Amino acid sequence: MRSSGCDAIMAAGRTSSGGEPVPRVEPCVYERDGFVVTLWTYYEPATPREVSPAGYASALERLHAGMRKLDVPAPHFTDRVEQARQLVASRDRTPALAGADRELLGGTLRSLRRVIGDRGAAEQLLHGEPHPGNVLATKNGLLFIDLETCCRGPVEFDLAHAPEEVSGHYRGVDHGLLRECRILVLAMITTWRWDRGDQLPNGRQLGAEWLSQIRAALDRKGLDTHG
Repeated sequence: MRSSGCDAIMAAGRTSSGGEPVPRVEPCVYERDGFVVTLWTYYEPATPREVSPAGYASALERLHAGMRKLDVPAPHFTDRVEQARQLVASRDRTPALAGADRELLGGTLRSLRRVIGDRGAAEQLLHGEPHPGNVLATKNGLLFIDLETCCRGPVEFDLAHAPEEVSGHYRGVDHGLLRECRILVLAMITTWRWDRGDQLPNGRQLGAEWLSQIRAALDRKGLDTHG
């Protein structure tokens, strides 16, 4: 079964650009011609669409509170870290990654996975990637989408994907743990940019910029990634 490679948002009851009504379709997963397509419920966007840090934090807190009530199987966040580490270790899959940069990413992923795990922080079900691209500002409030990245870990791992100012409005944050998670997440997304199959526009340029940011963050923290 092939996947469509993306999800679609269906506007129930709206009109098309040509003025014709858009057919009402039940939001769910459909299989057609060997493809799997997910249609979502359409939510009218809010005006203005800017998301305040306080609103972002409040929405993420509510999401986490709801997810704590769920008992569903999900991978641990370290499973995703290991996927990134294996990508770094594969010269075939990351042929353009220079030796020193490969060592930096591999060491950062390995050491921070250990450091964060040793903290013994409380863990729960997480969104996995609640970055601004996965937040919709709607008339019903902020909604998080793309939940296929759900995993288990500390809430600081989720917060590490959000803009930095959001964490100042989220209650009970361990800011030391959050700083470590931010570097770890930066190492992960940098790794994806060096995958030879990555199709993000300007991905290599971003990968190079983020490598510099990782080095600066490690220097500030005084973290040795060679151990």
